Amino acid sequence: MAEFDVIVIGGGPGGYVCAIHCAQLGLKTACVEGRGSLGGTCLNVGCIPSKALLHATHELHELHENFDKMGLTQASVKVDWTKMQSYKQDVIDGNTKGIEFLFKKNKVTWLQGWGSIPAAGQVKVGDEVHTAKNIVIATGSEPASLPGIEIDEETVVTSTGALALPKIPKSMVVIGAGVIGLEMGSVYARLGTEVTVVEYLDAITPGMDGEVARSFQKILTKQGLKFVLGAAVQGVEKGKGKNTVKYKLRKDDSEATIEAEVVLVATGRKPYTTGLGLEAAGVEVLPRGQVKTDAHWQTNVPGIYAIGDAIIGPMLAHKAEDEGMAVAEVIAGKHGHVNYDVIPGVIYTTPEVASVGKTEEALKQEGRAYKVGKFSFMGNGRAKAVFQSEGFVKLIVDAGTDRILGCHIIGPSAGELIHEVCVAMEFGASAQDLALTCHAHPTFSEAVREAALACGLGAIHA
Repeated sequence: MAEFDVIVIGGGPGGYVCAIHCAQLGLKTACVEGRGSLGGTCLNVGCIPSKALLHATHELHELHENFDKMGLTQASVKVDWTKMQSYKQDVIDGNTKGIEFLFKKNKVTWLQGWGSIPAAGQVKVGDEVHTAKNIVIATGSEPASLPGIEIDEETVVTSTGALALPKIPKSMVVIGAGVIGLEMGSVYARLGTEVTVVEYLDAITPGMDGEVARSFQKILTKQGLKFVLGAAVQGVEKGKGKNTVKYKLRKDDSEATIEAEVVLVATGRKPYTTGLGLEAAGVEVLPRGQVKTDAHWQTNVPGIYAIGDAIIGPMLAHKAEDEGMAVAEVIAGKHGHVNYDVIPGVIYTTPEVASVGKTEEALKQEGRAYKVGKFSFMGNGRAKAVFQSEGFVKLIVDAGTDRILGCHIIGPSAGELIHEVCVAMEFGASAQDLALTCHAHPTFSEAVREAALACGLGAIHA
């Protein structure tokens, strides 16, 4: 038995960041992780490997669509799927080994195995019980499915299976038009797969700014993805060499089917707390499976905290990281803080889509007066030079104070550009503050400044 100040259960982005920061604050810390490597879903079968495949297939797209335009005469190129998978694994290994190094550097003990909480102040890993003054649940999430769908991770897959298919399928149905479905659908569409996305709602990317979502769907359609919206999937029937997806259109209850070699179930995720023994430990869980916490991330049991996908809020790695940092501060007797109004979200397709803060739809519902400043990447010289002039920056500000309330970007490097607005929002900046800030030329970020100018007298290059 070992004694610790803090034991973090889960080695994903929330868990490992929490563990490292606890150690930095002088707390004797351990992290429990049963997977063979650290980093959780994100580094092993989520964010990182998907970005590797998105990057590789984007380069393929550029070769086919734009190289010749730049005077780069292409030789015949073939996709070596085995080598691409190897590249993806190298990226994973480099990142997960980096976390191991950080644990050693910060003297965080990695307790290898699956953890449970037999009682407050105790964590069981294998046959050993360790004691801790504080326990942090950072167990993340797992894919959610629908009734009538049996996932085998071979031809009916979650994102985990989709990242490691033995070959490139000729056809794929993606159930769910959220971030995961569109990113993975985009990967395979670039590789030549016929991709059809089936979504229950009447628009893609639920919760996104409506104008951005409509533009995004048009662009993805031009890239070869097909969409069936307003369709309630009834089930998937497996057959030899093909799967049949049955769905019902919500507008008229008519039934239809689509056949595909592979079906990707991308209908969201749910908290993963299996085997933790929360009920026995007396930890309260909400009806949808999230661990209930207070404003300081503490559960109803003193000394037991929870963060990340295991609790309420957007299931984003960076949200989990922020909470991991904050709860470490709280445990160390300091003040931990997360600004939930400034958590960006990004879809890593091409073009990228990024957002932070309020949407127009949300502000209309609140009855709040606002102004919109928009600027198209068609007016951005850098974007035109790299064949990425589709899309726009949309800045939303308070009509009276000019304070920035939200920003929605579809275009090149949107996932990087959004952070300028995040910092501005943290400081309570106005659109005029952005508009008066010098931006280097030629850069994509000039489009953000132009959108800020559009909130006033008007953009210069529009």
